[in-house]
Amino acid sequence: MTAAVDPDRSEWDVIVLGGAAAGENAAQYASQFSGLSSVLVENHLVGGECSYWACMPSKALLRPVEVVDAAAHLPGVSARLDPAGVFARRDRVINGLDDTSQVTWALNTGIDVVRGYGRLAGERTVVVSRPDGSARTLTARHAVVVDTGSCPAVPDVPGLRAALPWTSRDVTTMSEVPRRVVILGGGVVACEAATWLHGLGAEVTVVHRGERLLARNEPFAGTLVGEELHNAGVRLRLGQSMSQVKRSEARDTGEGRVHGGEVSVTLDDGTTIVADEVVVAAGRTPNTDDIGLETVGLSAGGFLDVDEQQAVREADGTWLYAIGDVCGRALLTHMGKYQARIAGEAIAARATGSADLPSATAGHIGSPQVIFTTPEVGSAGVTEQQAREAGIDVETVEYDLAALAGTYVMRADYRGRAKLVIDRADDVVVGATFVGAGIAELVHSATTAIVGRVPVSTLWHVVPSYPTASEIWLRLLETLRGNRHATLGE
Repeated sequence: MTAAVDPDRSEWDVIVLGGAAAGENAAQYASQFSGLSSVLVENHLVGGECSYWACMPSKALLRPVEVVDAAAHLPGVSARLDPAGVFARRDRVINGLDDTSQVTWALNTGIDVVRGYGRLAGERTVVVSRPDGSARTLTARHAVVVDTGSCPAVPDVPGLRAALPWTSRDVTTMSEVPRRVVILGGGVVACEAATWLHGLGAEVTVVHRGERLLARNEPFAGTLVGEELHNAGVRLRLGQSMSQVKRSEARDTGEGRVHGGEVSVTLDDGTTIVADEVVVAAGRTPNTDDIGLETVGLSAGGFLDVDEQQAVREADGTWLYAIGDVCGRALLTHMGKYQARIAGEAIAARATGSADLPSATAGHIGSPQVIFTTPEVGSAGVTEQQAREAGIDVETVEYDLAALAGTYVMRADYRGRAKLVIDRADDVVVGATFVGAGIAELVHSATTAIVGRVPVSTLWHVVPSYPTASEIWLRLLETLRGNRHATLGE
């Protein structure tokens, strides 16, 4: 049977509730290994948050800023930003918010697509509501996979919601650069948005209740990013919160939001900041409050607890799976897609009676991430603090990335740092962090070392190319060896 959009059928082997990147992978892996039929149920755009409002547009905005910054540090090279050109390229990257290519991919892969808002309506049952008021019931022979994602959390600051602040969706798809912007938050979205907004010419103020940025990373990561933002002219109000927000006029017309006049932000110390837009980047909430969880004996709202095959633990049987942001294991697109591959393979294995089930344990040990700020922050595994909290006998080593020939060639005034967290008992790397220009591609080597549990004695023979930033591995291992010899000599 040829795959179709809104096909005239009601039963599939696998129903995926939400057609984001992870959901696409779950349907693909469930189908391609055993021939199971699958369908994506999506109310908005197939491809989801990452393709249109998060990963792809944000990186399309950050890349030009990165290039101009690199040029500014190279004598004899110059570059400038053209916001209109940057936005035009961003629009091409997100296909003008048109999901035709994603739908075509699904259909060519043999995956059906049903348009509408899906909710669970009992075991292996999904009811899809359409804007015209009609509904249809879909049944899964084997499994339903929940991939409904997450949405920005907006704190209960007086006046904030009434001011209709921007969220991550607005700031990645803006068509004009606001003159003055206040960003609430100090995590990944806040720091990346501050980087591209300032790079495109906005006056940016970051308000964050914490004492440092990027608190989930090694402390030096937030410090270096904060220093770079400050030196570039971004105003950092750390250790502070918003106490009130006012805008003279703001309303949602139903066809779009209308902002009238400036927005006034009052901080908890009484300071008032006047801006043209406020961006809320204060965490995310799983989209699980209106997907029919109560019909299968689960509580609405909150993250869904899953096992190592991504099956929802509290569901009766092994028919309900959750992947991506809704399971809360790692709110990263690539990790959601990894979970989807595991879930798809597990569904296929159970459908064919195989006892050879995959496990997501190993992949989550590495859990890599790159933050595309200036400088970039790359990490894999755990931080030193997380390792100690897990009871690991920790050994650490750090090195200045600016002391490499490869980074000196990138820019004479290079600033950066690297750190390895080592399980002393097993002598394997369990965490790695790199901060500096051009370090994004170092993260996969760290992920490989961590997931593969490659002994430090073996890593010593993994020779890095010269002159590249990957030489940091040699310098870290040399420093570690020196530290150990010094300890033995005490």
